[in-house]
Amino acid sequence: MACSNHENVSGFIIQGFSDIPKFRISFFVLFLGIYLIILLGNLIVFLVISYSPHLHTPMYIFLQNLSIIDLSSTSNILPNLLHILLTQQNSISFLGCMTQMLYFVFLANSEYFLLTAMAYDRYVAICDPLHYIARTSRRHCAWLITAAFTVGFGGAVSLMVLISKLSYCASHLINHFFCDIIPLLKLSCSSTFYVELLIYFEGILLGFNSFFLTLTSYIFIISAILKIQSSEGRQKAFSTCASHLTCVITLYGTVICLYMRPAASYSIKRDKFFSLLYILLGPVLNPLIYTLKNKEFHYSLNKIRQRYLSFF
Repeated sequence: MACSNHENVSGFIIQGFSDIPKFRISFFVLFLGIYLIILLGNLIVFLVISYSPHLHTPMYIFLQNLSIIDLSSTSNILPNLLHILLTQQNSISFLGCMTQMLYFVFLANSEYFLLTAMAYDRYVAICDPLHYIARTSRRHCAWLITAAFTVGFGGAVSLMVLISKLSYCASHLINHFFCDIIPLLKLSCSSTFYVELLIYFEGILLGFNSFFLTLTSYIFIISAILKIQSSEGRQKAFSTCASHLTCVITLYGTVICLYMRPAASYSIKRDKFFSLLYILLGPVLNPLIYTLKNKEFHYSLNKIRQRYLSFF
């Protein structure tokens, strides 16, 4: 018997990792440690760029916004997961579930566009350096960042509106560790055709186009680098985009592992594992990737540290 509307649903139960209870405390300690590393790494990146005027260039402004996305995306999911692991209180309200899903999709969409903007920045820097300042002015950067967040939010809202109108009269147990789209759709007893159609459309429009534009940028970048005569020049040019390329490979690699799999090989445990990789790997690695060998960043960090220590 079908239920009339979602108003009959007061909330959901998030299963999390309750199917393996003996690892509950171990998972709590592990995820808490990872979350603290993410907070510390991305906050350092954000604050150092904020307080260093000479780092207010397109590359670092994009990186600063990437840190905001990484902080926000993990804070949207991990605190609730930690609460579930610690207290075993795994209920979530309907509004809370829809909000978590909205922010997850919004930040994921925005990250795709932001990485595409960063690829464009590296393309101009290497392939058209004489016009770099004109083509990547603060106004252009602000426009690209605004477009990334606006399009990302628009896509997320449209999905949330359709999903919130579905009827949920089957089991209210979400077999995942957060309110993800696919597990939610599995609980619906009404038609999910239009939601799936919108997911497909947004996947092509947002995900595939972002990947295609990023890939095209790197084809031109690699082609330009190979034309440089000296090996030192090639190495210097490649080092300017190596961090972003690593970040892109990390993101799209986990996305492909998560979504580009035959239905026959679908496994809930494997899906949870790849979801964890998707949510945690980028936010953990991005601060290290972009700052580990970055002399400008280390100089700014040391300068801020010395300024702070001088007060004591």
